[in-house]
Amino acid sequence: MRIDFDPQAMDSGAFYRLLTAVVVPRPIAWVSTLTDDGFSANLAPHSFFTVACTSPPIVQFTSVGRKDTLVNVEATGEFVVNFAPEWMFEQINETATNFPHGVDEFEAVGVEREASSRVKPPRVAGSPVALECRLHSTLCLGNSTVVFGEVLHAAVSEEVLVDGHPEITKMRPLSRLGKNEWGLTEGIRELARIPFGEWEKQQHER
Repeated sequence: MRIDFDPQAMDSGAFYRLLTAVVVPRPIAWVSTLTDDGFSANLAPHSFFTVACTSPPIVQFTSVGRKDTLVNVEATGEFVVNFAPEWMFEQINETATNFPHGVDEFEAVGVEREASSRVKPPRVAGSPVALECRLHSTLCLGNSTVVFGEVLHAAVSEEVLVDGHPEITKMRPLSRLGKNEWGLTEGIRELARIPFGEWEKQQHER
């Protein structure tokens, strides 16, 4: 037996909580930006995040409402997606605090920064991966804005590379779940895709 939930008949906040509980786990884009005058940096986690295109490489994240991250990206055309690792859990959560406009989250939370290679916003020094992005476009959908950024440069810590490839057990990604729940990297299972010819052969052998 299933229980039906009608978004048209529900409070938007209630359906939002339902969506974020069933669309899980969600990777986290820890986005750093600069204000238009360049005096203040902003750092905030966004859990509506994924790859949008592979050629050119484009990532996307969603701003629910007009948050400082979106305002800065629209003004400067640049941002950095910093990987959100388990060992920076508390700092990532602190940067989700609704600080007043203009507060530098790097300074407020005590996150060490480093210079980026291709864009002006700083990178998170303790994050193992940084994707430096130039704004490609935005798409407004109701109360949210989807931000598309072309990746101009990727910086990956050698400590998380195995044979030149990022290793998930070394990166230890955080993810967002429902309510105040966060996902950690626990069991990992590998399973390669099966070419159709091989799949068909397996069916005949059964």
